[in-house]
Amino acid sequence: MKKLDVNGAQIPVIGLGTWTLKGRTCVDIVSHALQHGYRHVDTAAIYDNEEEVGEGIRASGLARDQIFLATKVWWTDLAPGDLERSAAESLKRLGVDAVDLLLIHWPSPDIPLAETIGALNRAREKGLTRHIGVSNFPSRLLEAAAGHSAAPLVANQVEYHPYLNQEKVHAACLRQGMAMVSYCPLYRGGLLDEPAVTEAAARYGKTPAQIVLRWHIEQENVAVIPRTSRLERLSENADIFDFSLDAGEMEAISRLKSAGRRICDYDFSPEWDQP
Repeated sequence: MKKLDVNGAQIPVIGLGTWTLKGRTCVDIVSHALQHGYRHVDTAAIYDNEEEVGEGIRASGLARDQIFLATKVWWTDLAPGDLERSAAESLKRLGVDAVDLLLIHWPSPDIPLAETIGALNRAREKGLTRHIGVSNFPSRLLEAAAGHSAAPLVANQVEYHPYLNQEKVHAACLRQGMAMVSYCPLYRGGLLDEPAVTEAAARYGKTPAQIVLRWHIEQENVAVIPRTSRLERLSENADIFDFSLDAGEMEAISRLKSAGRRICDYDFSPEWDQP
């Protein structure tokens, strides 16, 4: 599988998102995905499924070093000491010695960024993770985080789909040599019925979801982590490497960003970039 080479990390461009996956379904989806070519799995402490993700990894039969595993520390656990503790607890639940990528799940409105980034670096220095990064950071916070970090940040995981303009975040990631990892990449409802998507799907004999996922990875340093609870969707989501969208098709889908739709926006969210 194609990988992004970003600040020393090798991140597979297609990963498995596990948000909302629970219990046996989570175990089976993770195991099945890894047995069918996925090499990138994403979870988080707040998902309450790290034990199941770890079980799925072991059930896959793959060696640990074949899998790029990411988890995230919740925004209430970002103070020095708390962050390292949270990371260590995640490792215990996952049943691994280290993750490949440890992310700050959301920036904290209360804890100074410099302290959080310092703690993130210490987690790396202690061997809890091989690489570090952030999630849900708008461009100004991303630049500040990179400036505070002794080790390079390798990724910013953000909501991204054709209905949401993330040009400023993407540009900031490129300036820092980082990956932008897209979650909720297929949005929820409506996107897969857009003519720009369905017409390309008809031309290439692909599903609308495959067209949108291809749109993501055609962009520089963009990886994507679609979530599914259906085993049959796993192979479909990964089967996007035998065609390419042309410039006109990319532009037609990109124009949908004028909708300005965001799924994940909370009281604790940072001030987002404006188009």
